[in-house]
Amino acid sequence: MRTRLLAATLTALAAVSLAACSSSGSSSGKATSAAGSPTATAATAASTAAPSDAAATPSAPAPDTAAPTPDGATGAPTPDGTAPGAPAPAKPAPPTDAGLPAKPDSDLTAKLVAALDAIDPAIVGGKPDQAVDRARNQCQSLYQFPKDKGKLVELANQRFTSTDHPQGFGPDTAAKINDALRTTLCPASR
Repeated sequence: MRTRLLAATLTALAAVSLAACSSSGSSSGKATSAAGSPTATAATAASTAAPSDAAATPSAPAPDTAAPTPDGATGAPTPDGTAPGAPAPAKPAPPTDAGLPAKPDSDLTAKLVAALDAIDPAIVGGKPDQAVDRARNQCQSLYQFPKDKGKLVELANQRFTSTDHPQGFGPDTAAKINDALRTTLCPASR
């Protein structure tokens, strides 16, 4: 942006100089003949007169900067290492297993089953492996949406179902399930 402003200023200065020279009669006649009259505006003179070296080429860049390109960019890398005008690199997506805990050992599985049974024995329903899988998936949701309690309750209610509770155990029980998971299987999501 500074380069464009500098180039525009130099071009305007050259145009004013050419217009002043043409109106004093010491010009080679380019501005007068191109503009049609010696009282042409600086913008007309600048657009039709041959550009001077100062206006056509910006001053030499400092040794630690790059020369500007026609679009005003310098071509020097930006602080993030990308070239100007290049599309910004896409942020890498988080891994799909982010927040997914490893399969628990038998001790941790027993603690998880005990915590869920304390809420309601129908949550595990005699299927500890299924309860562990659902709990691991819910841990991932706890990791992905740590502040959205409503969404976490809804997801727990969808995941933890049984034949007697096909629509889940309700929002209160789902919130208790989330709390139990945070204290047993997925404490990193607190």
